[in-house]
Amino acid sequence: MPRPDDADTREVCAAAGAAFAEVTPSFLSIIIHAEEIPLSKYDDLLTEKRNAASAALDRMSPSEILGLMNREDEKAIRAVRAELPRIEKAVTLVVASFGRGGRLIYVGAGTSGRLGVLDAAECPPTFGVPRTMVEGIIAGGAAALRHSVEGAEDVAADGASAIAGKRVTEKDTVMGITASSLAPFVRAALEEAKARGARTIFFCCTPVRKPRFVDVLINPLVGPEIIAGSTRLKAGTATKLALNMITTASMVAIGKVYGNLMVDLRPWCRKLEYRAERIIRVMTGASPARARSLMAASGNDLKAALVMEIRGVPRKEARSILVRAGGNLRKAIHAR
Repeated sequence: MPRPDDADTREVCAAAGAAFAEVTPSFLSIIIHAEEIPLSKYDDLLTEKRNAASAALDRMSPSEILGLMNREDEKAIRAVRAELPRIEKAVTLVVASFGRGGRLIYVGAGTSGRLGVLDAAECPPTFGVPRTMVEGIIAGGAAALRHSVEGAEDVAADGASAIAGKRVTEKDTVMGITASSLAPFVRAALEEAKARGARTIFFCCTPVRKPRFVDVLINPLVGPEIIAGSTRLKAGTATKLALNMITTASMVAIGKVYGNLMVDLRPWCRKLEYRAERIIRVMTGASPARARSLMAASGNDLKAALVMEIRGVPRKEARSILVRAGGNLRKAIHAR
């Protein structure tokens, strides 16, 4: 984890106008229950500090604002790059959970919660997994996806009950997302998940020590936002980058991709139907008409259609081959 004396971290924060040295050592040892933290502690948060580069933001032209935002977003990319070893550990946990028949469950509030729900919602159409395999929990429930539900993140009991309601077990991995590191809803959810034997990942954008209820801490220090405290900006960008990495790498690891093609997609709309047909054409050289015929004959099962064409077998045998290969298309195509 980056420390206050880490040169790269100091450089990133200084470039963002943050006086990193102002992050007090006492804050790095904050007690577990965020609801017990004096509000004055928020003064110490890196995510709440003012960015010197945007001190005159209200006097800048649109062009100047956009240029500044673009430069600041580059810092989010660098901050996530510094966390790649921890993100890799997170992927390892998630892949292990999937191998046990478990789930990845995101928990967050506000922007963090919405990004978790978004990433979870994209997994079924992209990778053909059940909707329950990757799930997102947001403080305030479904209403908070469209409208701000202020105060929802402050209720620790709701975070714990959300995990209980999902019947989390030792098979699962739960990832808590809170830019400030303090949201009681998220912390309590992780504590409950850990008590139930689940693996836990904690994502935040201000320096913290790894809490006792966390297996992997992902801690990209993006620096102060151009609007102080508006963590939907760089912190949100860093969050989306990390979530993209975790689900994509995990799904590739369990065979949901062949080369760089999403061969486990579910053709639930015309765009995905066409994409499935295009994948068949690319992989087999089939004509558009033949690709459509294969999809129909396979029951709209892209992997089965590919095995049917490449192995020259009927649908039933293609599906049997895939079952024996554990759903891995590469193994199914080359198995003998």
